[in-house]
Amino acid sequence: MNDRLIMKTPASWHRDLYREGAPTGNGKIGALVYGGITHETVVVNHSSLWSLGKVQDLPDIHETLAETREKIDQGDFWNANWISSNALKEKGYKPRLGAPCSLCDIRLEMKDLKPFKKYRRIVEMDSGEVVVKWQEEETFYNRKLFVSRSRDLIFYEITSNNRKINLDLWLDFHETYEDDGKSKKEALQKTMKSYSWQDGIGFYAQHEDETWYGAIGAVITDGNRQTLVEGRLNITEATKILFVLKPFVKENEAYAKKPQVIFEEEVFSYEKMKTEHQKIHSALYQSVDLKLTQPHNFTNEELLAEAYEEHASLELLERQWKFGRYLMICGTGEDGLPFPLYGLWHGRYKMPWPHNMANENVEMIYWHTLAGGLTFAVKSLIKYYLERLSEFRECAHKVFGLPGIYMPAGTTPGNCKPNQIVPVIMNWIGCAGWMAQHLYDYYLYTGDEKTLKEEILPFMLEAATFYEAYLVKEENGKYKIYPSVSPENTPGNLIPEEQPDMAHPCPSVINATMDVAIIKELISHLLEVSYGMNLYVEKREIWKDIIENLPQYEMTKEGDIKEWIYPDLDQRYNHRHLSHIYPVFPGREVVKERDNEVLLEAFENAVDKRILGAQTGWSLAHMSCIYSRFQKPEKAIECLDILSKSCLLNNLFTLHNDWRGMGLTLGRGNFAPVQLDAAMGCVAAIQEMLLYAGEDFVKLLPSLPKRLIRGEVLGLRFMTGTVSMNWDREQGLFEATLKAERLTHIHLFLPEYKREAKFEIRSEQSKVEGLLRNGEEITLQKGEVLYLK
Repeated sequence: MNDRLIMKTPASWHRDLYREGAPTGNGKIGALVYGGITHETVVVNHSSLWSLGKVQDLPDIHETLAETREKIDQGDFWNANWISSNALKEKGYKPRLGAPCSLCDIRLEMKDLKPFKKYRRIVEMDSGEVVVKWQEEETFYNRKLFVSRSRDLIFYEITSNNRKINLDLWLDFHETYEDDGKSKKEALQKTMKSYSWQDGIGFYAQHEDETWYGAIGAVITDGNRQTLVEGRLNITEATKILFVLKPFVKENEAYAKKPQVIFEEEVFSYEKMKTEHQKIHSALYQSVDLKLTQPHNFTNEELLAEAYEEHASLELLERQWKFGRYLMICGTGEDGLPFPLYGLWHGRYKMPWPHNMANENVEMIYWHTLAGGLTFAVKSLIKYYLERLSEFRECAHKVFGLPGIYMPAGTTPGNCKPNQIVPVIMNWIGCAGWMAQHLYDYYLYTGDEKTLKEEILPFMLEAATFYEAYLVKEENGKYKIYPSVSPENTPGNLIPEEQPDMAHPCPSVINATMDVAIIKELISHLLEVSYGMNLYVEKREIWKDIIENLPQYEMTKEGDIKEWIYPDLDQRYNHRHLSHIYPVFPGREVVKERDNEVLLEAFENAVDKRILGAQTGWSLAHMSCIYSRFQKPEKAIECLDILSKSCLLNNLFTLHNDWRGMGLTLGRGNFAPVQLDAAMGCVAAIQEMLLYAGEDFVKLLPSLPKRLIRGEVLGLRFMTGTVSMNWDREQGLFEATLKAERLTHIHLFLPEYKREAKFEIRSEQSKVEGLLRNGEEITLQKGEVLYLK
């Protein structure tokens, strides 16, 4: 099994060790293990602990929509671009998005150690356990830690085979040794405290919202104990130490300062607690499995060196797929908060883009979840955005003077009104529509009509209501969308010559292809519901009119799809976003082997023209997904190869960009923030190679790179069932099993090297056999199983 991350080294990024920590978590509490032998740090984070945000009343600037449109109608894009943003600033509106705040560190200092060898830092993904182990002479040391999914406790065990353990253990403020840590420490210095007593250690501090947070831990050992200054507990002559930690947030002062263990009377056993936790964790982790090669237990460092030499090995690709799923499972829960860009593993108090950014990043994080059997995670996404509908209504009313909802791209748990007061964000109206895709797909994959009617449709209807009011019908009966932004790009002819590298100087124009695609998709889904469930009959003609009269996708003279469907707006290829490819991916409007090949080729040409040095870790993952939709497997896997050379750390955390000047991504120097969206995007990209799942179109191994000669996948989801496959192209082998969880009626496409297969449909009552040809329709009743060979 390739279910371990094995590292030969501790976290090593100087002054930012958190970037290479070994992660674990239970969806609410995260832990990041640095792996130092003598001086160890484990960062403890909590999903609900955010700080430094600033919320203000949103001023009413709805009159700026008419002003903006007037300037655009005059062809003055430059002055139209900033009207709404400047209006907010002129009214003193200066909110600030918050950032996740570390709860505390577990610190230990081991005594009487000798030179080490055979060091390993291991993440056991199947259990969520992090292990640090090494050898000194004939002594083997082990430190093991996991975050219990059943109890919201951290269990940390330290053992050696033949030498007594001597160490100091304490909880402390998470120190960054940079300005952000200094200012945070200064703000907390009057309320925070580390303390110890004979049986344990604790830490508390008062948060900026005047609630209290911290952690308290019990120490169970056969060694001697002595309390020391600064909250340290000295333990000597121990054969085993078990530390049980309970983090807490949003408590009162009396709770935080209890100087005793706040657990019920219980004799804890590390292995017993791990078994209890692992039953829950493993059920999620093993819901889908992938095997591309025999595991060799290579370390991450060895796999990354091999990728740098030539390309990503099958073992690295498989490990990346499993690691991304592992992060999602550890980083969110059904009733918790969505997975942010750093997951639960942040290590600074101020970081680039730590919020939920939904003009690409949130979406990428969740692309893999439904096909990957992690529907539980999408529930937190639905909950998060549904709970904020009233604020989104206020945004639509005050920013645009329109009904329905306007959803700002960037939000945090405590702030979901406009925060990034720049045109590229303020004037982008596609956010709610794009999020609606995720919510509606949840229904398509689960068939959960209760959630559809009570939660998803109210969101979709409010988004559609806004678009109905926002669209402008011209004299020819066609709709015009403006201002319209293609995140985060600017037409090439609006880039100032004196500042060609300016990030997004004038993105607010007319008829961005992405806006057209998002609105068309949302309205089409509502029409599906209207006819399928006999709902919203009065809206059908309005919606059909919108679908019929939205702008048609257009091509340039060179044959690539236009990013803006409007005359005199030039393409700009030197960019990382691929927004105008939305109809192909992540949408399913334009599908290979079903739709116009000329149009598909135009979309592909647009991707081919994107400049390599302008890309990021996440854009390479996005591009890989797109190429799989085009059924261009070698281009798809090349994107992952480039990512592995440029944006992967030793712990397989993904970076926004390379910092080493190798020319594979934008940026260089010391700016290379962790962004875990790319880790999730790699999962989606590999799954897109193995399965295309549409409502009535299912493709098996549609974009299989030559490198993936053989393999096996168990339990991938299409919308009404599951599929397991094994293949060996050298032997001409392909076998698949599709299980229908609901009525299934699909066109089924087979791999390129196996365009027909013998089939057998089994149910409790009957068995049907025959020959299935590529693309033929097939119907399965609930409970029926289709075998292909």
